Amino acid sequence: MKALFLSLAVLTLFSFDSLQYKESDEKEQINRTLDAWHKAAAEANFQVYFGMMTEDAIYIGTDPTENWNKKAFEAYSKPHFDRGKAWNFKAIERHVYFDKSGKLAWFDELLNTQMKICRGSGVLVKIGNEWKIKHYVLSMTVPNDNTNEVVKIIAPIEDVLIQKMQSK
Repeated sequence: MKALFLSLAVLTLFSFDSLQYKESDEKEQINRTLDAWHKAAAEANFQVYFGMMTEDAIYIGTDPTENWNKKAFEAYSKPHFDRGKAWNFKAIERHVYFDKSGKLAWFDELLNTQMKICRGSGVLVKIGNEWKIKHYVLSMTVPNDNTNEVVKIIAPIEDVLIQKMQSK
């Protein structure tokens, strides 16, 4: 009986250890994917950048009107990439999480950008051996102590937008 219990305990520990190892490998792969995605934008590599997204991907930008499916985001982005200069985001912090299947991951990241610190968050799905970006949200960060100043700047613009959107 002791031998059976010991065997089960060792098997359980080995399985847990393998799971931890696999998750850390997957996190590393996701980090490489996201870093390569950001690098492709910095190098204005349209094919690589959009090839790392699923066909039904969604990209939400910093402007309240920027909620694009992949095709619309490609159309918006193409002129930037064609000029040889898109955007240059570098992760300074990132957290990655997985669902139980290990085929779905979500993340949040702080980015050093031309807009200063921004926050990115999103969802990736594993397709075959590759992680693809399915949903991405980019937000500008605002220090809490400066919120009132920012609201004063955006209020005239966003009040009009709010009225327009509520009347639909």
